[in-house]
Amino acid sequence: MNVATTCPYCGVGCGLRVTRAPDAAITVAGDPIHPANAGWLCSKGAALAETLGPDGRLLHPEIRGARVSWDAALDAVAAGLARVRDARGPDALAFYVSGQLLTEDYYVANKLMKGFLGSANIDTNSRLCMASAVAGQQRAFGADAVPCSYEDLEQADLVVVVGSNAAWCHPVLFRRLQRAKEGRPELKVVTIDPRRTATSELSDLHLALAPGTDAILFNGLLNYLRASDRLDLEFLEMHVEGFAAASAAARATAPSVPAVAHACGLSEQDIARFYHWFAHTERVVTLYSQGINQSASGTDRVNGIINCHLATGRIGQPGAGPFSITGQPNAMGGREVGGLATQLAAHMDFAPEAVDRVARFWGTTNVARKPGLKAVDMFAAIERGEIKAVWIMATNPAVSLPDADRFRAALKRCELVIVSDCVRHTDTTACAHILLPAAAWGEKDGTVTNSERRISRQRAFLEAPGEARPDWWIVTQVARRLGFGAQFSYETPADIFREHAALSGFENAGTRAFDIRALADLTDAEYEALAPVQWPVTRSARRGTARLFTDRRFFHSSGKARMLPITPREPANLPGAEYPLALNTGRVRDQWHTMTRTAQSARLLLHVSEPYVEIHPDDARAYGVVEGALARLTSAFGEMIARVQLSRDQRPGSVFVPIHWSDALARRARAGALVNPATDPISGQPEFKHTPVRIDAYAPAWHGFLLTRHPGVFDADYQVQVKGEAHWRYELAGDTPFTSWPAQARAWLGSHGEWLEFEDAKGGRYRAACIDDGRLRGCLFVAPTHELPARAWLQALFAAEPLRTEERLSLLSGRAPLATVAEGPIVCSCFGIGRDRLINAIRRDGLSTPEAIGVKLRAGTSCGSCIPELKALIASSGRRVA
Repeated sequence: MNVATTCPYCGVGCGLRVTRAPDAAITVAGDPIHPANAGWLCSKGAALAETLGPDGRLLHPEIRGARVSWDAALDAVAAGLARVRDARGPDALAFYVSGQLLTEDYYVANKLMKGFLGSANIDTNSRLCMASAVAGQQRAFGADAVPCSYEDLEQADLVVVVGSNAAWCHPVLFRRLQRAKEGRPELKVVTIDPRRTATSELSDLHLALAPGTDAILFNGLLNYLRASDRLDLEFLEMHVEGFAAASAAARATAPSVPAVAHACGLSEQDIARFYHWFAHTERVVTLYSQGINQSASGTDRVNGIINCHLATGRIGQPGAGPFSITGQPNAMGGREVGGLATQLAAHMDFAPEAVDRVARFWGTTNVARKPGLKAVDMFAAIERGEIKAVWIMATNPAVSLPDADRFRAALKRCELVIVSDCVRHTDTTACAHILLPAAAWGEKDGTVTNSERRISRQRAFLEAPGEARPDWWIVTQVARRLGFGAQFSYETPADIFREHAALSGFENAGTRAFDIRALADLTDAEYEALAPVQWPVTRSARRGTARLFTDRRFFHSSGKARMLPITPREPANLPGAEYPLALNTGRVRDQWHTMTRTAQSARLLLHVSEPYVEIHPDDARAYGVVEGALARLTSAFGEMIARVQLSRDQRPGSVFVPIHWSDALARRARAGALVNPATDPISGQPEFKHTPVRIDAYAPAWHGFLLTRHPGVFDADYQVQVKGEAHWRYELAGDTPFTSWPAQARAWLGSHGEWLEFEDAKGGRYRAACIDDGRLRGCLFVAPTHELPARAWLQALFAAEPLRTEERLSLLSGRAPLATVAEGPIVCSCFGIGRDRLINAIRRDGLSTPEAIGVKLRAGTSCGSCIPELKALIASSGRRVA
């Protein structure tokens, strides 16, 4: 069986070809004919087949921990929602949904809440990543409309990457840009980010601006364009409103290059070079993501970027435009159906005529008439007891929300918490009264929309295990039990999609950007065969629309775009004496969200396996933390513990922490617990990129790691679980020493088998290995400091059958056998190639290109996600990157 489907990770929306062999073995490859990726995959997509196992799945409905039938669970959900609605009104209900849902799932959830329960209290985790882009586009264009296509990156002569580590967060899209630059070296790339990241390796200019100063930088650009006479005056006169006010605000807040340089912490020369390139290059794409959006002034920052494109007419043309790239696979599909609390459906708002239109289309008199609560406000209302019942679908807010400890506590106090998920044990399912087993990727059928407005089919190739069901089915069954059977009579995802498409064109005389009416009459067979297509898809554009605003018509009533006056604002809270550093959060290359899927792949944990804090060496010295040791990060909202990484790529005064780890995988390592819950007043998006924190050395009584063939839970104040090949690794540390390490080792690993042990009780060191039938069952290494043996050679021993004499001796000595090749931290996850081996080969063999490294070691020749790091290693080894 060979199935064309879509990747469930980032917003690039890569096409996949999944092959299921007669023995049920699954292989996943890139779809060579999908327009988004043309066969390329990143490390996460390439490892998808490794994440399909049944381990950890939620397989049956549960009420308060007890397994029940579907009928019992659905009856309980419907009765609970009805009870709260009848007693407290519809606004005491809330749905919190996810960009992991398919469009069809999203549509029925939004329809039930906004159309029939009568509240707009449905919001999505896309609020945490895309809301500012949505609000900025609505203010500028009159619609949430992304004007560009991926091919514009390849056609541009200047690409400005702002607030995005695309090399790690959108790797396949980054590869497209990388290949375009290789083919046209004259294509210039500017990266704007406080950190120097893997994306910066491609750039001709990196602007490491001070956190929170993006609006000043782009106001300065707008003022520069005016002063240097690089405006498109005809376009401004005919197609734009608000230029005078926007220009006056830019002059007032960013009057000159020296003023901008001072405010942004950059050199005048670098700013002047960027401004000159932008001013004198016709084909410019500005690619922006979470570094812009995730701010208490994110909407203004988005409009600051769009202002510069409108002022120069660089929109609606090949190779030109402001381009927001989404974080999740269906963040845009959720926006299309109204998954945000501030939208109604099909990109309509809550204007009376829109409410009336949707009510007539859906056949209801109970449509919500005002926006609902945005994500952070929603959970604050749960905390206050105003929301009594919440249904959470396909997301893990107890980890991902800002001020996560506070909102997890609020969930635990809520009267009714319903969670639909495919994973049994998450930080959020631990708060639930009712658990509903949802189908996972590979078992779901429907559509998703990527960052370039491209709708693609996601097709099932596996049977759902246990009693898991699609999300649309679950919602539909509840709706029927609430008395809405006639309006929720869907039997297939195609039924839902046709209605969704019809609503997009209903009474839409070209006044609404989102329009896929030409897909409303698809037969089941045509829906099954639907090829990727970009909206709008209308009678006159049945093959879709690659680029918006080519006709210079926008969606405000005037038909014009709007420029906004931007007054730059500082972050909500600034570092001070108590919290002197600015915390920035983000993703790592091989992990996804809260790791419920990617942590199942041992290969994906090779690159970064443990929570870390990246800090500049000067700050590390000032605050007494050292490379490889543990540190405690504290904010006004919470704390976490992470492993220290020193990097001169980190701007002094700032630290970076990944978002991925949850309590289910790493005790005391949730970045969300630190994050300021301040939000943008327009978009409601939280300020994930700037929270004042302090950092202190964490000095536990003992440090250790344990390797075992069987997963478990161990008594340690700091614990990180890492899946390996044929084993599990646990990084451990504790504030209180154990009375007897030999006894503790047996409690953790079991007392049977042959034991090899070394103990220096006075020095606080202990090593033990347990061997069964000549095979290593587990080992434990403990020391008073973080300086412990390398793990890689020990992990390799789990494949050894039986252990050789020298390997047994190495277990006791804590030193790798002499013949062991030092890998160091893994760089290439596809082939398990580490930094030490790469550096040795670069120096020994004179390798000066990633291609040469690929020939020698294969690194970089599969998914290519590690190529920016290979280039950085070549440069750091003193060689010029060819």
